[in-house]
This record gives sequence, structure tokens and C-alpha cells, in this order.
Amino acid sequence: MLKRVVMAGLGCLLVMVLVSPAPVAAQAGPEAVKSSADVQFPLQIKFNLAARSSARVVDVRLRYSVEQTSFVRVVSEAFVPLTPAASVDLSWTLDMRRTGGLPPGAVVRYWWVIRDAAGGRIETAPVSIRFNDGRRTWQELTSGLVSIFWYNGGKSFADQLMASAQGALDKLKKDTGAVIEKPLRFYIYANQQDLLGAMIFPQEWTGAVTYSEFGTIVMGLSQAEMNWGTRVIAHELAHAVTHQITANPYSDLPRWLDEGLATYNEGLLDVAFSTALHAAVAADKLISVRSLASPFSARSDLASLSYAESFSIVDYLISTYGQDKMLELLGVFSRGSTYDSALTAVYGFDTDGLNTRWREHVTKLFQPNRQTVGLLPETR
Repeated sequence: MLKRVVMAGLGCLLVMVLVSPAPVAAQAGPEAVKSSADVQFPLQIKFNLAARSSARVVDVRLRYSVEQTSFVRVVSEAFVPLTPAASVDLSWTLDMRRTGGLPPGAVVRYWWVIRDAAGGRIETAPVSIRFNDGRRTWQELTSGLVSIFWYNGGKSFADQLMASAQGALDKLKKDTGAVIEKPLRFYIYANQQDLLGAMIFPQEWTGAVTYSEFGTIVMGLSQAEMNWGTRVIAHELAHAVTHQITANPYSDLPRWLDEGLATYNEGLLDVAFSTALHAAVAADKLISVRSLASPFSARSDLASLSYAESFSIVDYLISTYGQDKMLELLGVFSRGSTYDSALTAVYGFDTDGLNTRWREHVTKLFQPNRQTVGLLPETR
């Protein structure tokens, strides 16, 4: 009897095993099969994706960010149009003509967010690409925190450029105490035409551009233009370095200080600028320091005078109060101070007080018995 019961139990167990349903395979979620990005400098970046899922892929988003100096991380999201399917092959183009151009060497990070009809979702790992100008065969020379990229001319040309850059950094440090803190990259195009072809909607007169937030300076410069190039390198380096040490989320430098330091770093004031300053002093038509805190006029005569005055104001502050005070002023601006508050904290007078003192100073320089045709007396 016991044997019969045991056998009956085994029979029931066998039946249960035979009729149990097979395990259901886990449904596969969305998957990125292939992802890539094609750079077409300077116009666009085309992002490509192949994705699939056991359910239909119904939603794809591209997320990307551009690496730059910023106090807020900005992530952009693009909805990629698609027809829902188990397998999709998509692309989306970042058109620089709509968003504004990027300098050569800029780094873009991107990733995909993919959803399917069953509620599955994946987010791919971020990938970084450089927005390089692949139309040229670039060479590279690095010294300290400065890198020079060029494609026309031999190494001696790059050595001259590097010597000019290092000399400009030394002068800026000597005059103002400002020191380079982050890497800077120069991209040297062979001429202005090549430079304009590397930009989106450039001004026809552009010879050099500083992208301070990217630590990049782009120039059009031939080997025959080194005298001009040396001045431009000094000017643009001053912009880049002062931006590094004063960047803050609250305010910028007054334009007269930003452009004045850059022009001062070139050396002696250009003859056209000094002539404009001389004429304005003689006619009592100087632009006020407060007006020079804003963007300069688009009129060429007023722009020349604005640069000349900015040089003269910076020259007055450094020659009268010294390098230490100028570095202190930059430090105050780095904390987001207003223009008047910064000047008062360092020098004891505001913008109007500076205007009064500087006008007296520059007028004395141009007394008839002290005139020097074409050059500012007692300038550095």
C-alpha cells in the first residue's frame, strides 16, 4: 500500500513537470547598435545612430554639450524625427549657421537617449569629439601652456610665433602681474582669406579672433607679416589671459580696461592711434572714461580714438600707481565688482574721478613744447 502511494506521487510529479509552461524569455530593451559623428568644419557636425529593440523604437533624443569656460553647464537636447520600428537608422545635424560657429579644436560631448514602445529606455555613454579643421594638415608646437597649430611654413616660422607669444606673456606679467593659468591654443591660418573661410559669417576686416571661453586664438598670418603678427599675438594673448584671471558670473571688465591692457601689451602705441589721441586733446574732444566702459563705436575714427584713449588710461594707471595696483584691480574685478566700486577700492576714486585725473595727465603730455609728432610722449 505504501509503495502504491509513493508511485502515485511520483506520477503526479512527472505530470506536473511535463505540463509546466516553459520560462518566458526576458524582453530585450532598446540598444544602440552604432553611433558616430562626422565633422564638416566649419559648417556642421552630423550625428548618426543605428538602434534596435524587440519592441518598436519610438523616441530618440540627442543630447550634447560644448566644453568651454562657463559657470553653468548647458546641455542641449535635439528630438530626432523617426518612424517607429524595431530597427532605426537616424541622423541629426548641428548646423553652425543656425547656432553660431565654434573655433577649431573645440570639444563637443554627445550621447543618445532611446525609448521603445514597451517603456524601455537607455542612455548611452558620452563620447567626446574635437571640432577640428580637417581641410588642413596641421603641425603642432607646445611650450608651457601655449600650443601653436599651423600648416604653412616650416618649424622656424612656428618658433618665431612661439617666441612672440612667450615674450608677450613676459611683458604682461611685468606690467600687470597677470599670469597665464590655463592652456591657450593658437591656430595660424596662412592668410586672411583662409581665416575667413574658417568662420561663420565673419566680418571682412577680421584678422584675428580670441575665443576666450575656449582658450583659443585664431589668426590669419603669413610669414611676411610677422611684424604685424607679433603685435596681434601680444594683443590677443592679453585678452585671453586677463579673461582667465577675471572671469566671473556677474560682470565683465570695462571695455577701456580690456582693450587698453591688450593694446598696451603690444608696446608703443600705433601711429594712427596716437595721432587720433593728439588731435582729440588739441580739439578738446576726448571721449569720457565712462563712455569707454561700453562697446566702442563702429565708426573707424571714433574706434581708433577709443583704442588710443584706452591705451593712454592704462598707461596712466600703471605709470602712476604701479603694477601691484593693476593686479589688485584685476583681482577685484574677478569677484564681480562694479566698475566704480573696483576703482574706488583700489585707487580711491571712481570712474569720473579717473576721467578727471587722466584728462589732466594726457593734456599735459601734449603741451606744445612737449609734442612728438605721431607718437605719444612718455608712453611705454
